[in-house]
Amino acid sequence: MPVDLRSFEQEARAAIEAAADGRALNDVRVRYLGRKGVLQELMGRIPALPLEERRGFGAAVNGLKKALEEAIETKGRAFEGQTDGRVLDVTLPGLRPLTGRRHPLMQVEQEICAIFGRLGLKVFRGPEVETEFNNFEALNIPLEHPSRDAFDTFYIKTPDKGRKLLLRSHTSPSQIRALKQCPPPMAVVVPGRVYRPDAVDASHSFMFHQVEGLAVDTDIRFSDLKGVLIAFAAEMFGAGTKLRFRPSFFPFTEPSAEVDVSCFICGAKGCSVCKQSGWLEILGCGMVHPHVLRSAGVDPRRWRGYAFGMGVERIAMLKYGIHDIRLFFENDLRLLEQF
Repeated sequence: MPVDLRSFEQEARAAIEAAADGRALNDVRVRYLGRKGVLQELMGRIPALPLEERRGFGAAVNGLKKALEEAIETKGRAFEGQTDGRVLDVTLPGLRPLTGRRHPLMQVEQEICAIFGRLGLKVFRGPEVETEFNNFEALNIPLEHPSRDAFDTFYIKTPDKGRKLLLRSHTSPSQIRALKQCPPPMAVVVPGRVYRPDAVDASHSFMFHQVEGLAVDTDIRFSDLKGVLIAFAAEMFGAGTKLRFRPSFFPFTEPSAEVDVSCFICGAKGCSVCKQSGWLEILGCGMVHPHVLRSAGVDPRRWRGYAFGMGVERIAMLKYGIHDIRLFFENDLRLLEQF
């Protein structure tokens, strides 16, 4: 059945001219040019036409579409600045745009680094993509070491099959880089993201943040490490905060210790957060293993040092009473705007 496109065009132009405001003009545009409009219905008729008529009909419909779009655009210019009967009150206060702010984890990381900075440690940043040697072997974690499973991470394919790269599973690889770039005596604090293939739950994430500390000199003792951590805890959690050192094991330190802080939420009396113990675990530490020093080209017979590491999320959760690590990464402004 032949279609008279001329009558469609006349009808559409009349509707465009009759539009009294921008809203009415938009209704005309939707009726003729919308996804379910008249022109779309005409295009749907093409498959039913004889083969020799399809090309000409399609070209005609496209030409009509272009002509109507130009007519609507021309008509729309007449309505620019029109308020559709609404009065603009220029005395109303403006809408304040949303402004960014530092993420609570970055606030805590910055605070940790600032405290250690006042204690004489300089900030050192290492890459998140590390070599397998720096991440494992240099830290006394050979391939067959049982603790390697806990630190295993995400590997990256490289053209050089002999050189394995990975996302660092802790900030400790930066100890090697720091010792090479800043020969002892030196003292640095290393913040940054780390990655492990952990199942995500209320207390675990495949990506989280750590702050690593390292100091190397000729006459460093474990008592120096205790003094630095006691000063840090007092400033981070409040004066009168007590520390407890428990013997532990880390491949890259010897001796090693886990450090607990007296619960600042209940005053060490026992609560649900500290599991009625009065203590909260916050970090691990120890004296730098001689293997780590040798891996960085430092003579362990002359130099020795201490190292410590803590999770930023752990500190932030304790400091602000947050019980689910996932809240830090969901970008919910109801939480983030509180900091």
